Amino acid sequence: MRRRSRAVEALAAVLLLALSAACGSRLPESDFEHDDRTSAPRDTAPLRVGIIASATSPVGGAAFTGPRDGAKAWFDRLNARGGIDGRRVEVRLCDDGGSGVGNNECVHRLVEEDEVVALVATTAFDYAGASRVSRARVPDIGGQPIGSAYDTYPHLYGIYGSRAPRDGTTGWDGKLYGGTEVYRYFKREHGARTAAVVSYNQSASAAYARLVERGLRAEGYKVVTEQVDFALPNFRAVAADLKEQGADLVFDAIDSHGNARLCQAMDEAGADVTAKVTNVQNWTSTVADAYKDAPRCRNVLWATGSSRNFDDTGHRAVREFREATKDLKTHSQWQLEGWAAARWFTDAAKSCARTGITRACVDAYMNRGEGYTAGGLLLPVEFERRPEPPRTSRTCLSVARWQDGEGWVTQGDMNRTCFDVPQLAYEP
Repeated sequence: MRRRSRAVEALAAVLLLALSAACGSRLPESDFEHDDRTSAPRDTAPLRVGIIASATSPVGGAAFTGPRDGAKAWFDRLNARGGIDGRRVEVRLCDDGGSGVGNNECVHRLVEEDEVVALVATTAFDYAGASRVSRARVPDIGGQPIGSAYDTYPHLYGIYGSRAPRDGTTGWDGKLYGGTEVYRYFKREHGARTAAVVSYNQSASAAYARLVERGLRAEGYKVVTEQVDFALPNFRAVAADLKEQGADLVFDAIDSHGNARLCQAMDEAGADVTAKVTNVQNWTSTVADAYKDAPRCRNVLWATGSSRNFDDTGHRAVREFREATKDLKTHSQWQLEGWAAARWFTDAAKSCARTGITRACVDAYMNRGEGYTAGGLLLPVEFERRPEPPRTSRTCLSVARWQDGEGWVTQGDMNRTCFDVPQLAYEP
């Protein structure tokens, strides 16, 4: 089955970051030797990989450190078990500060000075150095698509895959496409018919809200639009109208703090809904604390994504992740996806052990046509390079619901929760 399109979720991440913020040279050909079928002499030197995270970005460190922490936990566990073909993985971290200048500095240091074999789990507020990574032919594996870089450049492999040509131009003539599977799911599985979209009177928020509204209308929903002042939001008025309109679902184009205040207002107004739907960035273990003043709304929080629920410890791969990260204060879906990205690099490097673990060999593994799942943690990830954009697609999704005392409870099998849905164009 095709991977789920993650365009809308990527936009949501950009939006949350933007709202919170409001409050290279080509390497010599010698770097690519050994990319043949002959056995190379065994190398015991450490393998260097780089992780770029906007840990001290304007929106705060917690917003970007999940993938880094998950990837680092994988590599710590891997090294404790002997590394890759007897070689230890040496992780080089770089905090770009959430700026384009800082990002270019990280790329220069990791790619050109440290000569890492790959970047892993990149999570950058402004991935300004993406073109330099691509020109250097360094595989960037499992990065979070906060911007459009992973649908623009070759050698960059986002955690959710891409069907775009990736020839230096974003998407198809500057446009990307996202599916309506989330809206189809709630309509089919829960009989939802009326959906509200809450946004700020701010350009990024309003633009994202319009995209959500288009998807909902394409699926036949009655759409209720609610906009609040960014500086002085009146969530009580929104909550009262949600109750009056009889909304089944609530989607939002607001930040995490605003979501908590909206939920509190909904509880106070008695606005009961089938689901308050959030995205993968807010799929964390901190819900009980963040929504402590909204118990009813808290227990109708739903999250959708393209990776297996980090609370689904009945699955072997999730248990391994949770055991390796048991000392972390909190857990999140982004941590699990960072762990999956590191596993992806490891599988690529192991495939190259006989001939030599080089950038070119790892990149060739990433370019395979097979869908990658990280042992069942991801919906199959593919990189297709389609010359024309898709009109429709069969897409699958992972769904979980928060329940007090249980955490995030998986809703169905993500590999079978699939829909044939239209793909809607948008400009990033």
